Amino acid sequence: MLRNFGFIRFIILFFAFNYFFYHKSFFNKILIIWAITLFIIMIDVYIESFTGKNIFGYGELYGERIVSFFKDEPIVGGYINALYLIIVGYFLSLNHKFSENYKYFVFAISLLFLYAIFLTGERSNAIKAIFGFMIFYFTNHHFKIKEKLIGVLLILIAISSLINSSSFLKFRYNESLLDPIVTFYYTEVKKIKETDSDFKLKLGTVYKEYKTSLFEGSFNDFLDAKNSSFVTYTSLYKSAYSVFKDYPFFGAGNKNYRYVTCRKNENPNYNCATHPHQTYFEFLAEHGLIGTIILLFIIFNLVFGKLKTIVYSKNFIQIGCLIFLSNIFIPFLPSGAFFSDYNFTIFWLNLSLMYSVNKETNIFLKK
Repeated sequence: MLRNFGFIRFIILFFAFNYFFYHKSFFNKILIIWAITLFIIMIDVYIESFTGKNIFGYGELYGERIVSFFKDEPIVGGYINALYLIIVGYFLSLNHKFSENYKYFVFAISLLFLYAIFLTGERSNAIKAIFGFMIFYFTNHHFKIKEKLIGVLLILIAISSLINSSSFLKFRYNESLLDPIVTFYYTEVKKIKETDSDFKLKLGTVYKEYKTSLFEGSFNDFLDAKNSSFVTYTSLYKSAYSVFKDYPFFGAGNKNYRYVTCRKNENPNYNCATHPHQTYFEFLAEHGLIGTIILLFIIFNLVFGKLKTIVYSKNFIQIGCLIFLSNIFIPFLPSGAFFSDYNFTIFWLNLSLMYSVNKETNIFLKK
């Protein structure tokens, strides 16, 4: 009860955003500070990708995973993803004439942010970021259809070139993400390692490249590592579903997944972890069917209840917030714990800003 009582601070945050953020001078100051902060972080990501360390010397703990100023947490890609569309939307709101050069400048900035997210190697956030990027620009009436199609082509070329230029990124996005999903539908991992010579031959080239810089184990160990993420997340999802079956109606309790799954001899299907790493499975395991329905009803009403107003107002900051909030609920993609302080703060920050920057949705100003 005490742990959950603290969530009232997010309701206060929501009211505070709505009260302060529609004052233009305050709004501009804060968004400029956010923009400068995000640019510094983005530059730091590029520095770390080239040198192996960020400005303060962080980066050795996770090998080629980029941590930037977060030191011992590989979450910088998710942080940029949570804010960059807000900043891009703010830049678009500054120029009402939308000259050709200016809108291309903003597009280039967006591409730099997107590129930085992919550099971090955070696969789920990269997928969400490119999905959000596409929606943001395809719904932007200031770009012609031809420009949008050319933009998509440029994005695909840039991202493909980035991934193929690094054995680490190839391992993260191709061999560690796409291949396990495909092969899962054909045969078990063990069978692949023992019988599928074509698969081994295909992976052998990547293994040789990867071994020279990062991986010092045997080829079989490399195969295990390649599939480890997919197997890990599958195991977590199965574990969460087992918790849901044991507590079907109201779940194990908010943030109680870690206590239930880590009990000795509780259930052989449990995977001891802090959370299931997926929003829907987390809801079902910790809040059960009834709790999940209530939570999703409330959240979806808050997020999508003003959809028509946001679309018609063409407020780019609101659209950026809405896209990020929508991406949180893409099924099956891994995520952090929804109710953790970091993720819940990012969620409420976007939700609060989405309401506050338009007089039609601001709770203190709407008619």
